[in-house]
Amino acid sequence: MALRIRHLNVHFGPTRAVDDAGLDVADGEVVALLGPSGCGKSTLLRSVAGLEPAATGEIRWDEEDLTRTPVHQRGIGLVFQDGQLFPHRDVAGNVRFGLRMHRIRPTEPRVDELLDLVGLKGYRRRRVTDLSGGEQQRVALARALAPKPRLLLLDEPLSALDRVLREQLALDLARLLRKAGTSALVVTHDHDEAFTLADRVALMREGRIVQTGTAEDVWRNPVDEPTATFLGCGLILDAHVRDHTVTFELGEIELPGTRDGVAKIGLRPHALLADPDGPISGEVSGRVHRRDHVRLLVKVGHREVDAVASIATAPEPGQTVRLRIDPDGLAVLGDHPGQRE
Repeated sequence: MALRIRHLNVHFGPTRAVDDAGLDVADGEVVALLGPSGCGKSTLLRSVAGLEPAATGEIRWDEEDLTRTPVHQRGIGLVFQDGQLFPHRDVAGNVRFGLRMHRIRPTEPRVDELLDLVGLKGYRRRRVTDLSGGEQQRVALARALAPKPRLLLLDEPLSALDRVLREQLALDLARLLRKAGTSALVVTHDHDEAFTLADRVALMREGRIVQTGTAEDVWRNPVDEPTATFLGCGLILDAHVRDHTVTFELGEIELPGTRDGVAKIGLRPHALLADPDGPISGEVSGRVHRRDHVRLLVKVGHREVDAVASIATAPEPGQTVRLRIDPDGLAVLGDHPGQRE
């Protein structure tokens, strides 16, 4: 069983919000639609749900054509950013509503099963207005899962939460989706969230899906410079690869899996680490405290680069610092097999 999207186009007047999109979601697979605000990812999701009509293209579940099927007949569950819970119903009442919409009986055992699944056992009689943001999203998830949809669509489900809660709930949501075994398509603009939740990631830009792959594939090998920049590469340099050794302006490092030839390498802020024994020398021109580290701006030769130091040993502006390259902060750009649908 699988969702198949082929050559999908969604127009708003002269604007192509979704442009020739193609994507598969396999049975039990979680796929994240990742991209900046306004790139068309939520429009694509709403088109799959039947909330936005497709101008052209196909949306299929196996051999069943869903492109013109009404929303309520698609067998799809929806979870939105704000949960859209009913404030006059208690927790059980909200979950029960998802069952009654589909005329599923008996309801109470399924309500208990779902509340246990999402970690809200004992919350049946709680008012949803008394719950935290994270608890409300768990209720919304339980309600969407209640009728056992063949596909679950989640549109920025964690973006309304604070950072710490969002990180924790992303881990919980990943566990819940896999435990439920439901195919899911998740829209997000946060790559950490996408990589936590999804088996595969589809990157969107200007209405088009520009790259698909596992989190590791996409993180290590962005398809082009705009994608690398979106994924946090603040500096992109020319490089040369030979025998898995990547040589570039700041030095060289061994990266298994790289192919010989000319390439570009992207550096994320943590690609350079302060290290007294590091081979790169520079002068600190600025520093900013983060939660668990200090971000440095370092002048190396004619170029200013980002680096990371521990809070206890971070040098002051004007001081010399030695740096080493952390391979986990590097991305090799290029056209690699399997990146496009």
